[in-house]
Amino acid sequence: MRLPLSTLEVFDAIVKEGSMAAAARTLGIKRSTVSHQLKNLEAAIGVSLFVRTTRSISLTQAGHVLARTSGPAFEQLANGLENARIEGHTARGVLKIAVPELAYHLILKKHLASFQALYPEINVELCMTDALSDILKEGLHAGFRLGSLIAQDMVAIKLSEPLTSCVLASEAYLETKGAPSHPKELLSHNCLHYRYQSSGQLAPWLFSGDEGEFPVMANGNFVSNSLPSIIDMAIQGLGVAYCIRQYCDDYIAQNKLKVLLCDYQVTLPNLHIYFPQEYRSMIPLRLFIEHIKDKNKLNK
Repeated sequence: MRLPLSTLEVFDAIVKEGSMAAAARTLGIKRSTVSHQLKNLEAAIGVSLFVRTTRSISLTQAGHVLARTSGPAFEQLANGLENARIEGHTARGVLKIAVPELAYHLILKKHLASFQALYPEINVELCMTDALSDILKEGLHAGFRLGSLIAQDMVAIKLSEPLTSCVLASEAYLETKGAPSHPKELLSHNCLHYRYQSSGQLAPWLFSGDEGEFPVMANGNFVSNSLPSIIDMAIQGLGVAYCIRQYCDDYIAQNKLKVLLCDYQVTLPNLHIYFPQEYRSMIPLRLFIEHIKDKNKLNK
């Protein structure tokens, strides 16, 4: 049988308040409605739950059994409703975010520790992935993507300026193999490729020239689905890497890598954080975004 929750709520109120009149006041309904609902419940289960007199109402043995089991259940329901009411409306709880390596390196690794120091009761859980995550289906609250890849029904907030592509190699590699002057010359170089974790496809090497954007797909003896490993191999002189310029700024400044083919770089969209409309008022997410944006301003 289906649980008659509305009538059970009436029963629970009568038990707690001690009378049908008091239960009616607590529930904000008429006393006659309370009496009617109680009769419906007793008819549904086929047993009397109260002994009624003109002066009092008391539980039958069956009523005691139901009260012992239904009372805690209603307490749990009430607690569940209260927890649902405050979830996302205080600086506490779990915040789950889909993060590609690029976003972690450019934004999160610099500011995540300071965020958690400010809000220790917000538990941040990162799902490291380059997949175009369906965050609702995967139980996540937000994700990071380039602006052109965000679904229109999502809220998107810009966290970076437009990004740019670059080709990189170490001084040791260039001394041996020479520097290409045109992207097509990469066909004679050892190119280190990134394979997307989600699709299994190799990331394209795109360039911009007089003829517009064009790809160059050169061969190489190293493929990885981890961007840091590709950069490490480039620094060690294994070959040429294709990456986001901003990701490699530190290595370039330290002269660990040289930028090649600057005249052919491609401009890419801004990095955004995105989330469903329903999470717009979620306090942990709002505090997280405000912190990241404020820190990025300070670093510019």
